[in-house]
Order: sequence, then C-alpha cells, then structure tokens
Amino acid sequence: MFRRVREDIASVFERDPAARSLWEVVTCYPGLHAIWFHRVAHFFWQCRLSWLGRFTSHLGRWLTGIEIHPAAVVGRRVFIDHGMGVVVGETAQIGDDCTIYQGVTLGGTSLYRGTKRHPTLGKGVVVSAGAKVLGGFTVGDGAKVGSNAVVLKEVPPGATVVGIPGRIVEESAKRKDKAQFAAYGVVPDQEDPYAKTLQSLVEHAQELEQAVSALREKMHRMEQASERSKAEQLRSIK
Repeated sequence: MFRRVREDIASVFERDPAARSLWEVVTCYPGLHAIWFHRVAHFFWQCRLSWLGRFTSHLGRWLTGIEIHPAAVVGRRVFIDHGMGVVVGETAQIGDDCTIYQGVTLGGTSLYRGTKRHPTLGKGVVVSAGAKVLGGFTVGDGAKVGSNAVVLKEVPPGATVVGIPGRIVEESAKRKDKAQFAAYGVVPDQEDPYAKTLQSLVEHAQELEQAVSALREKMHRMEQASERSKAEQLRSIK
C-alpha cells in the first residue's frame, strides 16, 4: 500500500511542474485524494459492501469534486490534475500512467446493466480538460484526447483526437517524440490535417486564379491582334 502511495506522489512531481513539496502534494492535491478515496471504495465494492463503497465514493466526491464510481478500475500512477468536475462511470477502466484533467467525463451510452457501458483507457493516455469519452470502447495506449473533444468511437494507440465529434489528427507512427508526456494532450508542432487541407485548397484556388488571369490576358492580346489584322485587311482592300 505504501509503495503505491509513493508511486502516486512521484507521478504528481513528474507531470505537474507546479508541485513544490511533498507536504503540498499530500495535503493540497484533490486528484490524489480522489484516487485514495477510490481505492477504499473499490475495496468495499469488491467485498460486496456496495452501500459502504458508494458512501465512501460520495464522501470523496464531496471533498474533492471528483466522482469515481467504486466499481471502476483505476490503474497505478493515475494522475487527476485539478480534477474538479471529473466523472468516471461504473464500468470504466483506466490504465496505468494515465493523466486526466478537470471536467472530463468517462461516460456510458447504454442503460443496460451488466454491459460494458463506459470506456477503457490504455496505458499512458492523456484526456484533456472538458473532454467527453462516451461508450464502451477502448482508447489505445499513449493516445491523447484534446480539450473539449467528444469521443464516440475507438481510438488507436498513440493517436491524437480533437473536435466534436472527435477526429484523429495525428498518429504515433508520424512522430518521433511519442513517448514524451504531453500536458493537456498538446505536443510541440502538432499539425491538424484538416487545416493543412484547407490551406492547400486556398493555395490551389490562388494558382487557378493566376492561371485564369493569364488566360484572360492572352485572349485580350489575341483579340487586339485580330482587330489589327482586320483593320489592315480593310485598308488593303481600299
């Protein structure tokens, strides 16, 4: 138990540059407290003490602003940064080394009990502020979910997802720094292929405009040459 507590504290120092001291982290980080409350609640749930598990979860929600269902499975070294408004559903699974920011919802889209209604996060997933991951699918290892994205289908490992509904803008095979931690899912020099496509369309339109202008100028010169030729023919006839 103490080993896991030390891991939790170390993960805060690794991923939050604002962390200054051990005492500050232990006493002032609600995300850390929520994880510890959840472990107690999850233990009660596994012992079939469902009311006690829910009550412990509710107490943790009241004190931290983070709601984690006692049945949810949370891995090692999970860091909830800031955390206010985070909701983790009953059948959700969070892998080791994941990072979750404020306002995130790991929600379900089905009302049937006994089914996998909530998402599974692989190892090292970053879910940014305000993102909603809804459904019983898997977000692959090392994936990143951008702020306020709404993810409704499976995400491959290492991919970056943004927008409403979520779309993949980058995959790990295209980056050399995929192992680097990305706060809020933002990595340096990240490019959106949709923005690149729009830019290429703008450039293509400019090229077409230049080509049309060149054709107009050429036709104008041809018309002037034709008029001069007609005028010369008329003078020769006279």
